[in-house]
Amino acid sequence: MSAALAVAWQRLRGAARGGLVAALCRGLRSGPQDLAEAAASKEAETRGTTDLSPLILQRSSMRWDGKVYEEIPIAHIKATYNNTHVQVVTFDNMSLAHTSCGTEGFQNAKKGTAIAAQTAAMAAAVKARGKGVLHVRVMVKGLGPGRKAAIRGLTMGGLEVISITDNTPVPHNGCRPRKARRM
Repeated sequence: MSAALAVAWQRLRGAARGGLVAALCRGLRSGPQDLAEAAASKEAETRGTTDLSPLILQRSSMRWDGKVYEEIPIAHIKATYNNTHVQVVTFDNMSLAHTSCGTEGFQNAKKGTAIAAQTAAMAAAVKARGKGVLHVRVMVKGLGPGRKAAIRGLTMGGLEVISITDNTPVPHNGCRPRKARRM
């Protein structure tokens, strides 16, 4: 976390020195004198980027419990309209915990609710915590009502969510849809 704090501190110091104002006014050049000043400031910026390159390298070396981002376990959430599945896997795809709304005791239409998704996610989080998982990356797929509730359930179950990625498949006008329902 110290690397992240160092980057935030550098950004704060840059904003305090007027870097924010300069960045906002950068596109407002109109005369030859302004263009000469812009060229001079560009040279100063290129000299300044060499000072920040070690900070960029430090930022990529952030760790959670000694693990880099790629080694953090992944929580896959599949939210359909009728059910929500939650599976926690290691970075090399070995399953640690798997639950769904149906395995948690919800039946029929109740499986498609946000409460059922939150309960299933909490159960998966407790199972994963029992196997030593503290931090997870979340991959969400589907448009069901349990998307947000499942992520909330993971945090309520004791897991810290590092990142959220949406993997919902979107057709680029692939298959022909079924005929319209008449009422």
